[in-house]
Amino acid sequence: MATSSHFRHNVKSEQNLYEDLIVESLKFYGQDIYYLPREVVHKDMIFNDEVLSRFQYAYRVEVYVENVEGFDGDGDLFSKFGVEIRDAATLVMSRRRWNNEIRQHQETEDEKYYRPREGDLIHLPMSGSTFQIMKVEDENPFYQIGQLPVFRMRCELFEYTNEDFDTSVPEIDDVEDFAAYQWQLTMDSASVGYSVGETISQVFDNHTVTGEVANWHDSDAGLAGNILRLTHVGNNSGEYQAFTTTRQIVGETSGAKATPTLVEELQKLQPNSPGGFNDNTTDFDVSALEFVDFTESNPFGDFS
Repeated sequence: MATSSHFRHNVKSEQNLYEDLIVESLKFYGQDIYYLPREVVHKDMIFNDEVLSRFQYAYRVEVYVENVEGFDGDGDLFSKFGVEIRDAATLVMSRRRWNNEIRQHQETEDEKYYRPREGDLIHLPMSGSTFQIMKVEDENPFYQIGQLPVFRMRCELFEYTNEDFDTSVPEIDDVEDFAAYQWQLTMDSASVGYSVGETISQVFDNHTVTGEVANWHDSDAGLAGNILRLTHVGNNSGEYQAFTTTRQIVGETSGAKATPTLVEELQKLQPNSPGGFNDNTTDFDVSALEFVDFTESNPFGDFS
């Protein structure tokens, strides 16, 4: 027996009214967030892993935070590696607002963008934290009056792994200032003017090494006055490659040119960084003498 012909569950006017109410409710009770689409720059085809990602766009849109009593997840955990923050959140976004504010700007003929993608980021100015989308549920609620009006995104706190942020939103891009791995180059001239954020390059015979300018110190009482600090250093294939002291470094925007006289990893110069000159590696070497005999070439086996 078929359903009644006198009732319809997909009346367009009712669907539009229902969706209007959802959009209005999200504007009243939601939070403004930034949606950051992920762009994969270099991918490891063997392990199917994203080696380097970039975030160039930040779209402002409203979402509803379902976690009214605080973030979900395991919270703050104390482990042998230190404190781990495992916050999670469930965010609800209107499908209409997604189409108008994000999809139309990102979708191309070759690449469709039907819904939020796992791996994309969401920045919450409310808490100053950034979350990564882990799962997108697009059938909850399930076909209310014959349509699917919202996306429900399950997110976990984002852990920075040297991604490139160029969104022009300072509170998002500033993560690179303290989290990105940096190189420090001492240049042969203090008069050149590299621009913060520009790409610089060092050209070799069969490859080009590039990096992004994090800082240029041309006159600082605490520095020599010709210090260039770089992030996201690699070659034109997206692979790691170091700079050398044999060729000029050219700024693509500023046109500045200078040759490095010293190339150093900034993390190894920081007093409290892993591998720095004041870290605990020396203490470990001293303590290890109490239980490891380093006079043996093989102190853990039967053979020398």
